Amino acid sequence: MHKHSGINCFLPPHILKNIATKGTESQKTLAIDTLKVSAQMRGQRQALADFSAATFRVAVGGKDRIVYDAKNGSGLPGTIVRKEGDAPSADVAVNEAYDGSGTTYDLYKDVYERNSIDGNGMRIDSTVHYRTGYDNAFWNGEQMVYGDGDENLPVDERLFNRFTIALDIIGHELTHGVTQFEAKLTYFQQPGALNESMSDVFGSLVKQYQLAQTSADADWIIGAGLLTANVNGVGIRSMKAPGTAYDDPVLGKDPQPAHMKDYVTTISDNGGVHINSGIPNHAFYITAVELGGNAWEKAGQIWYVTLKDKLTADSKFQDCANLTYQVAGELFGAGSIEQQAVQKGWTEVGLPVTGGGPPPPPEPGGCLAQLLRLLGAAPSR
Repeated sequence: MHKHSGINCFLPPHILKNIATKGTESQKTLAIDTLKVSAQMRGQRQALADFSAATFRVAVGGKDRIVYDAKNGSGLPGTIVRKEGDAPSADVAVNEAYDGSGTTYDLYKDVYERNSIDGNGMRIDSTVHYRTGYDNAFWNGEQMVYGDGDENLPVDERLFNRFTIALDIIGHELTHGVTQFEAKLTYFQQPGALNESMSDVFGSLVKQYQLAQTSADADWIIGAGLLTANVNGVGIRSMKAPGTAYDDPVLGKDPQPAHMKDYVTTISDNGGVHINSGIPNHAFYITAVELGGNAWEKAGQIWYVTLKDKLTADSKFQDCANLTYQVAGELFGAGSIEQQAVQKGWTEVGLPVTGGGPPPPPEPGGCLAQLLRLLGAAPSR
């Protein structure tokens, strides 16, 4: 069922609504226009959501990217400006869309053995310079689309840079495509917040992979670089500290909770999909930091397998907690440090795992004593 399959826009509607209320006249106009366009696009994405992967264009020789230029119009996809293997363009947005989709492809291919967004070699199409003053980026069911932010406003009124500027935005939106072809999480309430969270998780992992960062070194900010110096904020969301990404007179305050006790019940934003995603985001962050090293390797593998093989359209937060715990056991062993890290991640956001229980605590006496007991060389305690 795709009744609530709203178009997957990066910028949450609560930010745009705040700008439409509190911004300058020019800022208000752009925010209202962006909200209207997003609403118009929902129907198109719903129409595409039921198509199988086989209906999409397939790249014959592996990675295949095309970047189009909408030339500030609304017709998609636009005019081809860079194809796979072409030299860089003089247009920085074209190169960012090209490189960002390539890095996202590489993470999925090299780390998770996934053949493009649909798993079947889908060509990755991106359109830049969509409309004028369009403050968003979105996956429309078959391609990426990027606005240029506020470049047409006076410098002192600009709130957003171009939406190709942050690699994790690109990874985030393309992951909506992966979810579309796998779990098909309904874009409403908890399944929708899980949909958003999966995009944040893999968007962040794309950036960390490209920068070769460990989980301890990463900033865990989603959309760093998108906000201009006029905004009091570091990005759109923080996986490390949900609710702290921005606190600004025009954008408002980041409303994300980090714990189930602060879960936000609302009818707006498809039931709070961009708000409550902070809870599973923080669970992933805790898991990744607990495991250390590169987050895409173990934590990312657990989340990817869960997205691909376990979650269903109506899965809720508790389902995701239980299933990631189950997958960690399947991949790394029952009671493994990986499984314990997953358990810690979900427990700390108020969602202790069920259907498996915690591993037994180690017996006193250390590893050697345990080994001797197993061998029958020492009495049990």
